[in-house]
Amino acid sequence: MARRRKGAEPIDGIVLLDKSTGISSNSALQKARIIFNADKAGHTGSLDPLATGMLPVCFGEATKLCAFLLDSSKTYQATARIGVKTDSADADGNIVAESELTFSQQELDQVLPEFTGPIEQIPPMYSALKLNGKKLYELAREGKTVERAIRHVTIHSLSGSVTGPNFFLNVHCSKGTYIRTLVEDIATRLGTLAHITALRRTSLDPYPLNATMYSLGSLQAMSREERVAALLPPITA
Repeated sequence: MARRRKGAEPIDGIVLLDKSTGISSNSALQKARIIFNADKAGHTGSLDPLATGMLPVCFGEATKLCAFLLDSSKTYQATARIGVKTDSADADGNIVAESELTFSQQELDQVLPEFTGPIEQIPPMYSALKLNGKKLYELAREGKTVERAIRHVTIHSLSGSVTGPNFFLNVHCSKGTYIRTLVEDIATRLGTLAHITALRRTSLDPYPLNATMYSLGSLQAMSREERVAALLPPITA
């Protein structure tokens, strides 16, 4: 949660930010806070810089609800490149291995049920998890790899399709799920490699797929009255 700003306004509410690619969740939060001139703000779960989509930003009294929204289940749309592995498991990383092996729609359909329901994941090294006060991605950038505890998550529903060298996933999952890891694990199960090239969060309980989201640019272009009208009451969380 961000600290109070001098001269800011006591705004209470939640805006469903449509985070763009190439920006961290914290940077998006700070920009939204400046646009609203809010005295207190917090977000409800980070999205990777590569990822886009729903990032609820809470202002004022609504920041007390951030912890509850962190526990929410989420939905994602992911695009992955078959046959290429990167050190970060996404397109921002360096290529570390390649494979000529691919898979068909039928093969993908056969293995997806294995990744539905309660599953185990090993968090990626390129993550914000901490070890002895240091974030794992900081260790990864130093070329270090450390043992990570297995994480138990739930995939509520999972569907996918294959088109040429890419495959696509629609995922409804519990908190703490790493879609990058899911993509890699599915590819490994099918005897090849993969990494995410695009990722979009499409919903976060209790805000549905058709909920109205706002980009930073659209919020900036609004009048103050329009921005206030875009805020959802804290009770909606």
